[in-house]
Parts: sequence; C-alpha cells; structure tokens
Amino acid sequence: MEFSHESVVVRRGRRSRLPIVVAVHSTALGRAVGGCRMWAYDSWEDGLRDALRLSEGMTRKCAAAGLPNGGGKTVVVLPTGRSLTADERRAALHDVGDIVAEFGGAYVTGPDAGTGPADMAVIGERTEHVFCRPQAAGGSGDPSPFTALGVVAALRSTCLALFGSPALAGRKFAVIGLGHVGEQIARQLAAAGAGLILSDVDPAKRSLGAELGAVFAAAPDAAATAEVDVLVPAALGGLLTRDLVARLRCGAVAGAANNQLADPGVAELLREREILWAPDYIANAGGVVNAVSREVLGDEPEEAVKRIESIADTLTGLFETAARTKITTAQAADDLARRRLAAPVPTAPEPA
Repeated sequence: MEFSHESVVVRRGRRSRLPIVVAVHSTALGRAVGGCRMWAYDSWEDGLRDALRLSEGMTRKCAAAGLPNGGGKTVVVLPTGRSLTADERRAALHDVGDIVAEFGGAYVTGPDAGTGPADMAVIGERTEHVFCRPQAAGGSGDPSPFTALGVVAALRSTCLALFGSPALAGRKFAVIGLGHVGEQIARQLAAAGAGLILSDVDPAKRSLGAELGAVFAAAPDAAATAEVDVLVPAALGGLLTRDLVARLRCGAVAGAANNQLADPGVAELLREREILWAPDYIANAGGVVNAVSREVLGDEPEEAVKRIESIADTLTGLFETAARTKITTAQAADDLARRRLAAPVPTAPEPA
C-alpha cells in the first residue's frame, strides 16, 4: 500500500490499553474530518489498514461533495470475543479524545461503525474537536438518518440512469446490512413502494423484514446474488469481490457501505458486465455533509437537506461522464475528487 497520508498515530491507549489508530490523509481543502470506528479486528495491523483506507476515502468523499474539508479516521481495535464494560468503553473514548486533541483542530472526529452521538459526548470531555454530539449537547446528533437520506437520493439517480425515471415504486432492491443506516434505507424504500429483499447476520433483524413485508435472506450471499434491480450494500466494506461480481443478477449497485470494491479492478469487471456502480463515497456522503453543513457552515436544517439531496445530481453527472468517456464510474468519481483537490475552496471557519 502506497503511503500518502499526512499523519498517522498508532498508540496503545493510556487508560484502555487498546490499540488506537488515528489517520489524517489530507488537509489540503481544510481540517480533516472522519469518524471513530470501534471494531474487533484479527490484529491491530488490520485496524491500521482499515484506518488508512477509510481516511483516504474520506478525503475523496469531502472533495466530491464540495466540502471544505479533508479526510481522516480513527479506529479503536477491540478485543475479540468479548464486549467492553461501560468503564472500559469510557476509558477508550477518553484515550481517543486525548489523541484527537493532539492534532490541535487539524482533525475532527465523529461517529462511525460501533459508535454514536453519546460516545461523541464522552470524547468531547477530552477535546472540543468532535462532531455529532447529541443535539441536547450542542451537536447535530445521529448522522445515520442523513446518510440514509443521501443513499436514497443516490438510488433515485441510479433508477433514473437504469430506467429513465427516478421513481422507486415497483423497483426491487436487496439491502445487505440492517444497522442504523441500512434499516432506515429499507424503511424509506418500503414507504416509497419498492420491493425488498433484506439480509443481516443478526437473525433478530428478521422482524424488520416481516414488518416491511420484505423477503429476509439469512445468508448475505443469497441476497447479494438475488435477481433485483439494485443491490444496496449497507454493512462493512469489501462485499464486491471478483467472484461475487461474476454471480450478480442486478442492474446496479448503490449503497451505504464504505470501500465496497474488494480491489480496484472490480470496477472494470462491473463495467464489463454492464452493472452500474454508484461510487460508495458519493452515495454515502449524507452524514458528513449534514454534520459539516450544520456544525461548521452554520446552515439551517433545510439547507443541509438540500445539500444532501444534491448527491443525486452529482451521481447523475458521474454516470453521464462515465458513459460518454467509456470509463468506470469509479474513475469518474476519482477524477472529480482530484479536480476539486487541485483547486482548494476557502477553508471553513472553526465551529462556534
């Protein structure tokens, strides 16, 4: 892996004794933003690799979304086979806060897989450089609804490209991963009249399928290879392997998961099979767009929603560019991000 990051800290937490990685990929457009992931990995090196990939993805995400920010990411490597006690979790979050504080505002963290607004309030006890604390604590709250809103906007754009209409009613979607974001995507699709296949490794999520009148597939692979209009990855990354792409029976893939491509060459395989792919960091930008819009740019909620819904316009432009120039949608998105990184926008003010 080529090292292109500005700064990477790998440290064992002073209180928690857990491996913690904070990776800042770029501050070319402004302060780096990126969530705090608390997850169990086979090794701390796997956590480091995830932080490096995710932080670079955040740089592209912010640039493509037109935000005045670069990308970063925090990863706390949890012990395998057991959950943290409340005291252990608090200690780990305070360790994160101390490391983030050392960046002096060059990096601001927020929620990610395994964390939420309440955790950001705990990190906020050690540093002011944190997004998405609960609204009662002065933050913009849970980013999940806004991530889901952006993904649904991306799905409308995807349907427009596939069928000539952005309507979701009557279309069939397979949603893999029913966490905070995936569940809300499923609910919005059901409300719009779409047909659903749902899948999650947690069998308790079967009840959501019953509630929404959806088919529930216990095995994610069965949902991924089902005959649907659009596959919607909403769990962790790496779903789109070369093997899976060869077995897909969908017209497009668009979802909330980060790092969906198991390797960069998968984008070309999707193009060869004429399966439209909505680049993940375009489709799932709604959460960070809302946080920056509300907490940095001072937008009213309605203006923040307009920014999120513009994801559809960005994606439509990328689809058209890729088709016209005969490149992958991944290349079109990366080209857009590079152009914006080469022409920095004015740095955003510090949060009030």
